[in-house]
Amino acid sequence: MKSGFAGLIGRPNVGKSTLLNQMIGEKIAIATSKPQTTRTTTRGIYTRMEDGEPAAQIVFIDTPGIHKPKNKLGSYMTEAAVNTLKEVDIILFIVDSPYEGEKSGDGFILDLLKKTDVPRVLVINKIDRIGPEAFDQIYRSYEETGLFEYITGTNALEGKNVPELLAELEKRLPEGPQYFPEDMITDDPERFLVSEIIREKLLLYLEEEVPHGVAVEIEEYEELPDITRIRAAIYCEKQSHKGIIIGKGGKKLKGIGKAARLEIEGLLGTRVYLETFVKVRENWRDSDIAIKNFGYRPER
Repeated sequence: MKSGFAGLIGRPNVGKSTLLNQMIGEKIAIATSKPQTTRTTTRGIYTRMEDGEPAAQIVFIDTPGIHKPKNKLGSYMTEAAVNTLKEVDIILFIVDSPYEGEKSGDGFILDLLKKTDVPRVLVINKIDRIGPEAFDQIYRSYEETGLFEYITGTNALEGKNVPELLAELEKRLPEGPQYFPEDMITDDPERFLVSEIIREKLLLYLEEEVPHGVAVEIEEYEELPDITRIRAAIYCEKQSHKGIIIGKGGKKLKGIGKAARLEIEGLLGTRVYLETFVKVRENWRDSDIAIKNFGYRPER
């Protein structure tokens, strides 16, 4: 069978996590319109079955958006993305705009790609938002670099051209073993997935100045016969942000908790009792200890 590891890289907010979810067919990575939603690598496992047997398996590694770091967390995020290039059999570079030259963010990524010797595929995402002329401009600007074996356009949100992309990736993978059971879609632990769901709801509910300074730590996780009890601490960097997260009369935090609980119940297939509370830890994004405790490392 064909099998291997595929790394998804690109600038923040180009749709890497949305594309991953579409390729896997399930939501395993949180995705919002806010840049730098992904903070650590996430593995998604795609297995194609044929006549009841696995015929191909692609282990996708979703990475944080590569950007100029402003703190230690940002440095860890960029390091996690760059390290992924060293351990995959194929690279998917996701873009949504033309190549703007060597000094651009994409120029930095292209320099990294030049140092790899694995197949490279370019995915022009969000084609629903651009016209044919703009697509052609993006296509040509990257084709001229000579770095890519295959270039395609996708609308990851709706899954357009995703089956064709999967077929092209499979062609470029080596013969290999089945790494994971065919019914497994991620090797991320449930506690991590739960914390990410809560953080996603925070990103969706909060104002622009707050989201990037929040982190979620699961303090208690108890699986009982008919319910799972979860206690989650939400960390922010300023006392004023704590008030914003909680909201007047606690309404905002209750809304965040309800939205998260409903999705967690779908993930776990059981009733969930979710308790959330907010703590302040100033400048935690520049604390090595905090970054480690929250699970944000170059490699998990």
